Amino acid sequence: MSLITTKASPSLSLIENGGGSDKRTAELSRSNRRTVQNLSATSLMRNRSDLKLISRVRWEFMRRMLTNLQEVLLGTKLFLLFPAVPLAVVAHRYGCPRAWVFALSLLGLIPLAERISFLTEQIAFHTGPTVGGLMNATCGNATEMIIAILAVGQRKMRIVKLSLLGSILSNLLFVLGTSLFFGGLSNLRKHQSFDRRQGDMNCILLFLALLCHTLPMILRFATEAAGGSATNATNVLVVHPTRNEDGSDVLVLSRASSFLMLFAYLAFLIFHLFSSKEEEEDVYDDNVSDKEEEEAVIGMWSAILWLITMTLLVALLSDYLVSTIQDAADSWGLSVAFIGIILLPIVGNAAEHAGAVIFAFRNKLDITLGIALGSATQIALFVVPVTVLVAWALGIEMDLNFNLLETACLALSILVTSFTLQDGTSNYMKGLVLLLCYIVIAVCFFVSNSPSGN
Repeated sequence: MSLITTKASPSLSLIENGGGSDKRTAELSRSNRRTVQNLSATSLMRNRSDLKLISRVRWEFMRRMLTNLQEVLLGTKLFLLFPAVPLAVVAHRYGCPRAWVFALSLLGLIPLAERISFLTEQIAFHTGPTVGGLMNATCGNATEMIIAILAVGQRKMRIVKLSLLGSILSNLLFVLGTSLFFGGLSNLRKHQSFDRRQGDMNCILLFLALLCHTLPMILRFATEAAGGSATNATNVLVVHPTRNEDGSDVLVLSRASSFLMLFAYLAFLIFHLFSSKEEEEDVYDDNVSDKEEEEAVIGMWSAILWLITMTLLVALLSDYLVSTIQDAADSWGLSVAFIGIILLPIVGNAAEHAGAVIFAFRNKLDITLGIALGSATQIALFVVPVTVLVAWALGIEMDLNFNLLETACLALSILVTSFTLQDGTSNYMKGLVLLLCYIVIAVCFFVSNSPSGN
């Protein structure tokens, strides 16, 4: 996925350009026509629409309406999951078991998230690559952001932090690990390499996000230790004068760090927009044979209306999801931590994850890294700080202290991913190690809490 037309990656600037004349390829890459350079998981999930019957409709208005319905609702291989959306509404309305509501909402979010990516991509065809890229950088992980903000509104801070952390871990270990593993197995006799620069840049940004998560936790421990020392010294229950009982020092640090994270993300977008034009002229892959050109299939205003509709449906199902997650955990005998960190990210981003694996099968690891690392970076540096600031605007206290276990998992995941990508080559063993790390973390959260723990 690329910054121009894809969901997850403001990081992917170097993807294969088609063979043939270099000058002609460079010109095509700057246009709004779609080539291999900006293929995304959306294109892999797309069904080719047969509009022969619709073209026979006499009235133009009806033809346009039917074409939009065909492209938006039936133009994805995930259209069979759309019935889960009304079924979730019916189940919620008529008081079905809340675990059913949770499961149906989770299934309904899969095609909706993929369609939001598709519609954003369609708008990018009409607005140009720069505006389209900024839209994708903002709306790339809209589902995660909506779930987080709705959970903040319900003051379920634990669910907010678990779901956001789970999305980062899922992209770094599960998506990337699965892609490298199966991509390595399918290309055993081929040399697998990728551009190290995008991996290095994303890892640096992820380390920045890790620092912003670690310092509030350390500050909390430091103030508690200082308060405990003062209490032991006087043998009475007193509060150390440098410690804030309400955690306001941690809160202030978290909000300040959120502004800095957003600034870093904005700087990264600007850096990419101005550097990618020069870099794309230097990178061509003569082995790419599946050149593909596409155009927008629906109009801009139709895409905007559909995008608003899909976003509202995502918000509705996300509200069901947040309000029923505890009941689902109790019903299934799982902890909320396990559902939030493992189950939600895997199911919610299934379409995007499948796209990353398919590109790895095709030995296009730059695109795979753009999907996995780009999404993790976007969540860490954009979605998380935005959620903290939205909570502040709503008068709700949310900090960046994700607790010791969660922060340790994040730190170790970033370290493992960074070491895995440092030499610019890939094989199935690297993917297997990432997957095993993810399984260990999944087992940890499976056993860490009781089923009713939140």
